[in-house]
Amino acid sequence: MFTLTDDDRAIRDTARDFAAEFLAPNAVEWDQTKHFPVDVLRKAAALGMGGIYVREDVGGSGLRRLDSVRIFEELAKGCPSIAAYISIHNMVTWMIDRFGNDEQRRRWVPGLCTMDQLASYCLTEPGAGSDAAALSTRAVRDGDEYVLTGAKQFISGAGTSDVYVVMARTGEPGPRGISAIIVPKDTPGLSFGANEKKMGWNAQPTRQVIFDGARVPAENLLGEEGSGFRIAMHGLNGGRLNIAACSVGGAQAALDKTVGYLAERKAFGERLLDSQALQFRLADMRTGIEASRTLLWRAADALDRNADDVVELCAMAKRFATDACFDAANDALQLHGGYGYLAEYGLEKIVRDLRVHQILEGTNEIMRVVVARSVVAAAQNGAK
Repeated sequence: MFTLTDDDRAIRDTARDFAAEFLAPNAVEWDQTKHFPVDVLRKAAALGMGGIYVREDVGGSGLRRLDSVRIFEELAKGCPSIAAYISIHNMVTWMIDRFGNDEQRRRWVPGLCTMDQLASYCLTEPGAGSDAAALSTRAVRDGDEYVLTGAKQFISGAGTSDVYVVMARTGEPGPRGISAIIVPKDTPGLSFGANEKKMGWNAQPTRQVIFDGARVPAENLLGEEGSGFRIAMHGLNGGRLNIAACSVGGAQAALDKTVGYLAERKAFGERLLDSQALQFRLADMRTGIEASRTLLWRAADALDRNADDVVELCAMAKRFATDACFDAANDALQLHGGYGYLAEYGLEKIVRDLRVHQILEGTNEIMRVVVARSVVAAAQNGAK
């Protein structure tokens, strides 16, 4: 797992080269102009990044989760915002590939893998964030259709994406009454709120997704009625790893910028890089990033193997990496002094982009709840 083969390095280097050519040179401008580069997304898809761990018979790359976290780290070195959207798109594409029937897979997945169609994940609501099982968007069966009513909040890609996997209540209160439904963008009764004004992630749109009697064919039900919450949580295991990888990539880029800056900058007649106090700061940043990467790879391997402790490991990796890597990026800004606060250096953008990773795909407080439940369950089982 920790020694890369020639194939592993080739996959990593492809993502690294793409990020260096297409993402890094444009990241600050896209952030400032709030530009969503769909053309660049399709260039990434041409290299297999639209369906990284999707099966090959429907156009996917058929790679491992371990490959995917390395890819997202490299993409995030160029632009965490765009890397994170590609992560979300991959999560939705995988959900349809994994839980859809053969007809659904062949209808939806090939276009998603090429990113000719873009995808969004619709779970969070204005009144249901961390308590996802309390969502209130409803889907009522009416003959051969479902009628959806409600709203989703903080949806990445909303308004631009072509395909929305929506978690809606079809039955009883709680998680067992939730189903997953594929909703196309052109569905009558589907509309979108204004593009949110955000602290970061400005290179991708974030809007409400609003359902006002939106009718979709019953054949768009993903899995069975009542299985939506389970499908959503399976998707989030991988989504948490991908976002953690984006944090690692962003923090690594910030560290690299900082080492270069300190090597050039002088104070009191000496290079800042020669200051032992600053070297210690760099050492702590490097250690936090590497610890994050190591735990991330461990969790990705567990997801590939469907290990018993995979949920706990994904939560730990997401919590630790997004916290440690935000801290590293914030330290990088501090070590740049006033220049770190200027947009042209790219540090303040990385800090703003990485901050939201501690909130989405389950807040880090919820990640602690997930881990704590595993710890308590293991203690109780051991006591029996």
